[in-house]
Amino acid sequence: MTLPSTNRVYRRTSDGKSIELLDEPLSHDLKPNQALIKIHAVSLNYRDIAMLSGQYPVEVIQKGVPCSDAAATIVAVGSAVNKFKVGDYVTPSFQTNFITGTEKHASMSALGGDVDGVLREYAVFDVDVLTKVPEHLSYEEASTIACAGVTAWTALDMGRSLKADSALMQGTGGVSMFALVLCVAAGIKPIITSSSDEKLNEVKKLGSQENPVLGINYSTHPDWDVEAKKLTDGLGVDVVVNNVGYAAMKKSIDVLVRRQGTISLVGFLGGMPEQKDMPDCVIPLMKKSGRMQ
Repeated sequence: MTLPSTNRVYRRTSDGKSIELLDEPLSHDLKPNQALIKIHAVSLNYRDIAMLSGQYPVEVIQKGVPCSDAAATIVAVGSAVNKFKVGDYVTPSFQTNFITGTEKHASMSALGGDVDGVLREYAVFDVDVLTKVPEHLSYEEASTIACAGVTAWTALDMGRSLKADSALMQGTGGVSMFALVLCVAAGIKPIITSSSDEKLNEVKKLGSQENPVLGINYSTHPDWDVEAKKLTDGLGVDVVVNNVGYAAMKKSIDVLVRRQGTISLVGFLGGMPEQKDMPDCVIPLMKKSGRMQ
């Protein structure tokens, strides 16, 4: 394959409020442990839009390349690469400095934020950042996993020895939908909220006879924490996947089981409150021996 000399790249504009398409030189010089990938599909996350609207709570690099999730194939490898070959189907990891989960002192390095992302035709990555993708997944399907899919897995504490019995997902966005299908497959009772009965009816079709999906319309039932307790015989859930943020924190704590429940704070759809309006999370969590991650 003859590689082009230029690369089509989208970057945030100087004011950070939009993106622009640029033609940039494409270097073919790879370090020994690097790979050049051709990107076939990119998925959008809420964070990508929030960066342009000024709502993202973390600083991003100026004129950076947006987006974190992509499906790609390897088109060239460095001299020391032996675990990948040209033609392999891969996706880059969301956090380029946090690969194994054991890097205690790794600095933040999230694609599309504080390092260049994947909204471009070609990109160079260290091969440790790349993961092979199952061949049965389409480019579009594979491009959704790195951020939303992995976040859902982590939010559900799937790596813990004590598996959750029940979980509540807020809304029907990407992380919630990934978390829901993981719950169904793992035998974790899934409860999901939405403002649309139509969406809830569609989502319920993803459940199984043994593990049906339970839904709560938070417009009809604004006290969704109370409704969730009713659905769990008054016990509450083991995990709350909180996509709303601080605005939903009090109810997220209320709906936790009495001991060792987890609130996974993965989103900020409800906005960032002023410091004076921040809810008290410490004492309520302590009372339930709960934790927030």
